[in-house]
Amino acid sequence: MDFQQPQTIFEETPTTPLVCAAQQGDRQAFGELVRHYQGAVYATVYRRLANHAEAQELCQEVFMQALRKIDQLREPESFGGWIRAIAARMAINRAVRRGPSMPADSETCEATCTPDETPLGSVLARERETQVQQGLGRLRAMDRDTLVEFYFQGRSLVEMSEKFASPVGTIKRRLHVARKRLAKELEALAPA
Repeated sequence: MDFQQPQTIFEETPTTPLVCAAQQGDRQAFGELVRHYQGAVYATVYRRLANHAEAQELCQEVFMQALRKIDQLREPESFGGWIRAIAARMAINRAVRRGPSMPADSETCEATCTPDETPLGSVLARERETQVQQGLGRLRAMDRDTLVEFYFQGRSLVEMSEKFASPVGTIKRRLHVARKRLAKELEALAPA
């Protein structure tokens, strides 16, 4: 699928019957929904990511997620807002995961890059990893599971929300609280 930037002319298409058909398993109806909403989804995603290739890739993931979850949409007439909300959440998760990007030319990279591994760096990294593992071991199961899922398993907030059967806002709060508790545990483990 090649997603283009949104066109300024939108066709008036009643989407409610298409949504209902897609909820009954009609792939052709879902394809029509994709064609109708791909511009809006692309615009939503591109606004967050500012990268055409990444926005196209994420648009495909958004529509795959929508296909998996379309049976959960209770109000078919709300499909437009629902798909844009999925796109916004997934774009935020992608942007948070990748972190800030700073373009650099190859000469700058060569001049500033240093070898990744030094003996001292390896020892310190292993020591930090051991401390983090010990700190995680001292946390309650919910805090530990939340941190492991997000940082070690690479789960998005939406995926965690589904796994833990909790709203995304609750998962955000749990991550915040769990990070603070882990920091306290790491302080307690730090040599004096």
